[in-house]
Amino acid sequence: MSVYTIFYFPVRGRCSAVRMMLADQGQDWTDEVIKMEQWSEGTLKKSCIFGQLPKFQDGNFVLFQSNAILRHLARKHDLYGLDNKEAALLDMANDGVEDLRVKYAILIYKEYETGKEAFIKNIPAELKPFETMLAKNNGGKDFLVGNKISFADYNLVDMLSNLEVLSPGCLNVTPLLKAYVDRVLSRPKLKAYLESDAHKKLPINGNGKQ
Repeated sequence: MSVYTIFYFPVRGRCSAVRMMLADQGQDWTDEVIKMEQWSEGTLKKSCIFGQLPKFQDGNFVLFQSNAILRHLARKHDLYGLDNKEAALLDMANDGVEDLRVKYAILIYKEYETGKEAFIKNIPAELKPFETMLAKNNGGKDFLVGNKISFADYNLVDMLSNLEVLSPGCLNVTPLLKAYVDRVLSRPKLKAYLESDAHKKLPINGNGKQ
């Protein structure tokens, strides 16, 4: 029985980066799939401190909020930079990913029919800060910060992969970022997970839009 358990809806959503990180680090986990009828019943929702999923269990330790889960696992598995300065830069990058993810979620769940064209048009501007950050680190040949993968890298690559589905070829305007995404996705354990049925069977979002 795995020490890690993810309680979440049958989608990739906000747990995709967590699963990617665990898979790439050779960690096992159990997915407890929460169907809408179970969620609507209300008992589980009341037990969630912010009234939302994901819920993450590490043994007897329970966490909510996807970014808190990422950071917790990063500390446990040495994916939080080499020192406090690197950790701060990774926090900064991850906050940038969160800003982009919120905009993406608003599009997918609220403005898909009316806002898709404008969102796609603005993707290059959204990508620029990450391309700039990457370029400042060994000319873009490594990761967002330092020469070791971090929790923020998994989160960013997951988000950029979603954008590539929304607008195929959108990463071509940022060649360093595109090469970086390709490099991360080619990591053997991560690639094996992404090609597995466990990953493929899950839709990106809960409403079928992508």
